[in-house]
Amino acid sequence: MAGVMDSPANEYTPSFAPFFGMASRSHHISLDGITDNSSGWNCVCGLGAAYGTAKAGIGIAGVGQYRPDLVMKSLIPVVMSGIIAVYALVISVLIAGDMEPPPAKHYSLFTGFMHLASGLSVGLTGLAAGYAIGIVGDMGVRSYMQQSRIFVGMVLILIFGEVLGLYGLIVGLLLNSKS
Repeated sequence: MAGVMDSPANEYTPSFAPFFGMASRSHHISLDGITDNSSGWNCVCGLGAAYGTAKAGIGIAGVGQYRPDLVMKSLIPVVMSGIIAVYALVISVLIAGDMEPPPAKHYSLFTGFMHLASGLSVGLTGLAAGYAIGIVGDMGVRSYMQQSRIFVGMVLILIFGEVLGLYGLIVGLLLNSKS
């Protein structure tokens, strides 16, 4: 049985090059309850989504104590936080589709670094977007409980926070397509 070191490699396709691609794959999948043996930088995207959900959920719990009729409209930040985790899932599936065992495909350092960059792009922007959505969602739903006219402004700010993660996904897709 041939090992990784037995495959023909040169300076552009060393045997350690797939490490960078695997490092960029999403570890947040295991945070969602699905077992995945990969580790990576997109886990911060899942952490951003989890933080946004938790922080906005605290605000929704506070609203539910005094105005239970507003709880359903206050779920918007939680839904938007969940979408951020989907961005990391998309890019990790695309990266996993580019990877095959060494005898079938030679994985170059360039491809590994491009996959790493796309994972970092999606992961870090997802963390920032989740943080923004969590803080705005928490204070937004609490303010909405006191003044109903704040709702449109809250939703607009949440959209701008979500777009941060979408920009990271677009950059990640562009980087992945160049690999």
